[in-house]
Amino acid sequence: MHQRFLRSSKTVTTVTGKLIFPPKYQSLFFCYSSSPQKQDNQRKQNQEQQASISNSKSSIGSPCRVQKLIASQSDPLLAKEIFDYASRQPNFRHSYSSYLILILKLGHSKFFSLMEDVLFHLKSDRCPVNPTLFTYLIKIYAEADLPEKALKTFYNMLEFDCKPLPKQLNRILELLVTHRNYLRSAFDLFKDAHNHGCLPNTKSYNILMRAFCLNGDLSIAYSLFNKMFERDLMPDVHSYRILMQGLCRKSQVNTAVSLLEDMLNKGFVPDTLSYTTLLNSLCRKKQLREAYKLLCRMKVKGCNPDIVHYNTVILGFCREGRAMDACKVLEDMTSNGCLPNLVSYRTLVGGLCDQEMFDEAKKYMEVMISKGFSPHFSVSHALIKGFCNVGKIEEACGVLQELLKFGEAPHKDTWLMIIPSICKGEETEEVSQLLDKVMKVEIKRDTKIVEAGIALEDYLIRKAKSRSRRA
Repeated sequence: MHQRFLRSSKTVTTVTGKLIFPPKYQSLFFCYSSSPQKQDNQRKQNQEQQASISNSKSSIGSPCRVQKLIASQSDPLLAKEIFDYASRQPNFRHSYSSYLILILKLGHSKFFSLMEDVLFHLKSDRCPVNPTLFTYLIKIYAEADLPEKALKTFYNMLEFDCKPLPKQLNRILELLVTHRNYLRSAFDLFKDAHNHGCLPNTKSYNILMRAFCLNGDLSIAYSLFNKMFERDLMPDVHSYRILMQGLCRKSQVNTAVSLLEDMLNKGFVPDTLSYTTLLNSLCRKKQLREAYKLLCRMKVKGCNPDIVHYNTVILGFCREGRAMDACKVLEDMTSNGCLPNLVSYRTLVGGLCDQEMFDEAKKYMEVMISKGFSPHFSVSHALIKGFCNVGKIEEACGVLQELLKFGEAPHKDTWLMIIPSICKGEETEEVSQLLDKVMKVEIKRDTKIVEAGIALEDYLIRKAKSRSRRA
């Protein structure tokens, strides 16, 4: 009796219990090259094949051949059908590799119910299992964002008499804590793991500490931190940083600084992110003296301040109207081998303008432009506006001239600010030369000089009348 097996063009049939393969499969199952160059290898393969077939006592061939056929299929459903067909043959038993290959094919294609059927078959077959299989399963569920199935995998390992490893526990915890409603499940798994011979490590604690800090449960995070010492585990730099970040989010920056001191006393060298967290919090709390002291201590404690640390403190001083202190921080940067960047200069010039220290701001803007940095509209406009408001038209023109010299096109609002101021004031030779340059500037979308045309027209009319009177 004929039995139709598989699908359309990829059909395998059985006739009276014997397996007939299409030509492409025959070559995989029964045909090997017999060229003279490969006779020795062929002989070995034939011996292995005969031993395998003898062991399996099945007309389908050896488990090794079935494994190769399953592995060659790009369609996971076809691979599953081949697997199922082989399973029904008398005295046939799949190799562990066949299970593993098929499970990965089905999992990556998101055929999770079929994958779980194969796992059940594997368990029934009592085949020895490598823990790597469950590492793959956890990864597959993590990529598919299925926390419940990843959690179930931990307990499935126990059913296979496979002891979970800390790295597998950590991967499950990482997936669970990304979902707020699974945070309690993650904590329960963490507490239950040691009952099954899987001892959480420092990374396990760090994962949960970070999750509880982000959830606002700082007391639980603190208890986990202290529990590490009870379990003879040593916190690492990340453990301290996670807790410091949690304290800073709760505006407990002084406690965070105390934790930093404890960290240093225990011989740890804080990473740059730990210092960034503390500097940000100290500046937000307006504790600028403490922030500057911490910045100075960093190098002594083995962590060189970088541009982020310096810019954080510069911004803190400028926000509090202490631009001259920010200037000192900028000078410290260069002496410590850290070069100011665009953010450094923009922040400093803006802070000086806010305090109406326009001459000092102009000096730093010129340095900024000379180093190849382009001033932001807010910086150049604030400086020109400031000079115009205090009647220093020539200085405002000097700023504009610097922009034009380095190919910078002033914003339309800058034009609208400076041209009326020039037109209202007394004409000087410098102003006249500047306006001649302005008239030669190519009109672009971002310059929009025509929007200042009314004031400029009045100025030119007055200038023409003045010349006619002199003539």
